Amino acid sequence: MIMNLDQKPLDPVLLQSFVKVCETLSFTEAARQLGLRQSSVSQHVARLEKRVGRRLLARDTHEVRPTPDGDAILPFALEALEAGRRIERYLEGSTLRGRLRLGVSEDFAYTALPDILAEFAMQHHAVDLELTVGLSGLLYEQYDAGDLDLIFAKRRKGDERGEVAWQERLVWVGRPGARFAEQREVPLVLYPPPSITRVHAIETLEQAGRPWRVACTSGSLAGLRAATVAGLGITAHSARLIPSGLAEVEPREALPTLGTIEFVVIGGQSHQEAARALSASILSGTSRLLPELPARRGRKA
Repeated sequence: MIMNLDQKPLDPVLLQSFVKVCETLSFTEAARQLGLRQSSVSQHVARLEKRVGRRLLARDTHEVRPTPDGDAILPFALEALEAGRRIERYLEGSTLRGRLRLGVSEDFAYTALPDILAEFAMQHHAVDLELTVGLSGLLYEQYDAGDLDLIFAKRRKGDERGEVAWQERLVWVGRPGARFAEQREVPLVLYPPPSITRVHAIETLEQAGRPWRVACTSGSLAGLRAATVAGLGITAHSARLIPSGLAEVEPREALPTLGTIEFVVIGGQSHQEAARALSASILSGTSRLLPELPARRGRKA
């Protein structure tokens, strides 16, 4: 049977039942998750198979599994359902309007943050979002000067503002196999002032009585990574955001422990409703930014 191209588009209800059976490999469990009767889910799949003229699920008394045709169309079904959800989110978008200036630490440039911001922009499509990516220390200065409405950055020493997204362990990282930790003077690859990790690294070495020298300074994460991969020295970095090509320095006992640092969202507590909404979106989406992220512990200042 050949599908009639003049027919109406596929019913998303049928696609949803098909996808759920593929995910659970059970009509019973699919029906439970969808809040439907099992007979309804079976009817939906049967109608979809009749509509496309292909058998999509192989089922017997022991198991349910997609046929080759079912496997082939599953990604398309998922895309169709996601497109429908995106349309709904857009049409249900809020009435927030205006310009929102967000500053984000460069640490997050290659994480899931762009997806979180894209979802916010879709939901609040009347908000013009301006993004500044840079060093946390500079973002603080811009925020304090009134040039940014909201910042997502490392907590600055002695500054108790904002809400904690999570606490992160800082580690020494360098070129895999490098033995810089055993040198008399620790060669450092650092961001320029007022970098928060720069201050943290230098203070840690000073307190431990370890001699150090600045081997390279770079104002960008790409430059810092390139210098460290090249073997010019080591740097301090969050344990779960270590750039590719770098690894935690061994032996660890040769260097003082850097401890932890907090990532915070500052702003959004003012009268600006859009800033409050974006702050909530970032904080609720932090579990997507890092692998194996522990439960967020919130603290307002």
